[in-house]
Amino acid sequence: MSITLERKTEVIKDNATGKADTGSPEVQIAILTERITNLSNHMQEHKQDFHSRRGLLAMVARRRKLLDYVRGKSEDRYQEIIKKNGIRR
Repeated sequence: MSITLERKTEVIKDNATGKADTGSPEVQIAILTERITNLSNHMQEHKQDFHSRRGLLAMVARRRKLLDYVRGKSEDRYQEIIKKNGIRR
């Protein structure tokens, strides 16, 4: 359900705004999107896993807050993140 270290570093490298960037909203949103995708696939197989469902909803809410933050700062950055990560809005 969680992402591997190799996949996480790849996601960070693809979305980083600078060389040592690991905490920008773009990177956080990309990591959350990867984790949400993995957990969504798990939930399709294990429909009765309510503990994981709660975690999934928390991750979706955290990503939504980050997206709202970015949208408030710059609409262009927001649109770029949505397109790059394939997030429906």
